[in-house]
Amino acid sequence: MRVLVVYCHPVETSFASALHQEVLANLRAAGHEVDDCDLYAEGFNPVLSREERLGYHEVPSNRIPLQPYIDRLNWAEAIVFCFPTWCFGLPAMLKGFFDRLFMPGVAFDISDPANVKPMLTHIKRISAVVTYGRPRWVAWYMGDPPRKIVTRYMKRLTGQAARVDYHAHYHMNIATEPQLTRFKARVGQAMARFA
Repeated sequence: MRVLVVYCHPVETSFASALHQEVLANLRAAGHEVDDCDLYAEGFNPVLSREERLGYHEVPSNRIPLQPYIDRLNWAEAIVFCFPTWCFGLPAMLKGFFDRLFMPGVAFDISDPANVKPMLTHIKRISAVVTYGRPRWVAWYMGDPPRKIVTRYMKRLTGQAARVDYHAHYHMNIATEPQLTRFKARVGQAMARFA
């Protein structure tokens, strides 16, 4: 399977980085073709400019600033997101990736605004590997936007066709080394079985 891994964390010594490497190693060992999209390493610009916003609905010219990323998205049959949760949301760079890339003519067709159609129907599999600083109940209380973006919004963009899983480690602020090791192993096993 062709898998686009979208990774977002600025620190190469972080636990998120270790999870990212675990994801890549196990997907590749399982025989998948992997495109590693490391947003910080690539210097992705998350800012939706005034010009882009004005031309947001102008298909296909709205694609011009992001064509290389659109090509990578269209190549993929699966997406794995790997990121930390900050302030109960996506990191700003990843949020900008969503804001800029998942647009009309790429992720959905709004030529008939009353009947928006999903355009990521080639994506058959979505997964996320996510960390949270706070416990699960606090994320639930806050509405857990990252979980909803991956499990609901992204699935909707595939026409509800993609299988989705969400691997979350909560309460990183008090996590012990054995807990982190177990979670990393679970992520590795999930990626080894990814299909």
